[in-house]
Amino acid sequence: MAPDAAAAVLGGEALDALGRVCDLVGGPVLDDFSTERARAVLREVEVLVTGWGCPPLEAAVLAGAPRLRAVVHTAGSVRAHVTEACWDRGIEVASAASANALPVAEYTVAMILLTGKRVLERARHYRATRRHDDWLGTSADVGNFGRTVGILSASMIGRRVIELLAPYDLDVVLHDPYVTDAEAAKLGVEAVGLGELFARSDVVSVHTPLLPETRGLVSRELIAAMPPDAVLINTARGAVVDQDALAEAAVAGRIRAVLDVTDPEVLPPEHPLWDSDQVLITPHLAGSQGNELRRLAELAVAEVGRWAAGHGFAHPVRREGLGRIA
Repeated sequence: MAPDAAAAVLGGEALDALGRVCDLVGGPVLDDFSTERARAVLREVEVLVTGWGCPPLEAAVLAGAPRLRAVVHTAGSVRAHVTEACWDRGIEVASAASANALPVAEYTVAMILLTGKRVLERARHYRATRRHDDWLGTSADVGNFGRTVGILSASMIGRRVIELLAPYDLDVVLHDPYVTDAEAAKLGVEAVGLGELFARSDVVSVHTPLLPETRGLVSRELIAAMPPDAVLINTARGAVVDQDALAEAAVAGRIRAVLDVTDPEVLPPEHPLWDSDQVLITPHLAGSQGNELRRLAELAVAEVGRWAAGHGFAHPVRREGLGRIA
């Protein structure tokens, strides 16, 4: 992994914990498999603990790692470094995606509730006027009682959002082509078509991985179908949404949006979404940061311990599931 990722995720305590469940190779973190030291390390290791910035584990790299049997990733997606050669070799893979899903789900639920109460707009108005509104005269469309929340994709994060929303008086609908009506019922939600999700929901929360078939999935037509003043929350990837159509709808004041991701990741300074009071843009902060990184390290340490003890991974990544995950 990149040295800064190692410093952030595998600090002193985490590294000590890892050293209690396996024999660690000493020295600086590897971030380049082509160096002489990396080649020497790869000849000996059975498990690689990886993270953000890990180079691809291509066939040539694996040829120099005859004992390698497992990869434990301290972040979410393994697409950038676990190659077809890894699967062909039968290397077992685990990921901390489930640990990273929780803060994203927490962010999402917080934004659903805050936008329902129109907290940001009303706080801005309060600061400007410095006086109370007539709270008994608050519009009936403000609040979270009985609102309809649409979840786009029962991904790992989407499922955590559904779980965290369970205690609230909300109607939750789901669109995911891989989830049956019966499975949706077990999750406590109603399965609906894609168009119906956008037409019915007061809030649509996007949790779809960016795949060739999901690029631009949230189209101009779907955005146009959203009820007036509805909210689009995107914590997935910016390119899943038709950003031009979203900007037009938001600037026109027809819908609101909370965007933790955009396309590109930092919008040009002149982009209209920056200046729209209908839009909150955050700097891709929903995922694990700060003390939340400890959760990633703890999961990785536990996975290495389980694997070393012969119990297998609790959070495996399967080759056959890659077509549906980020």
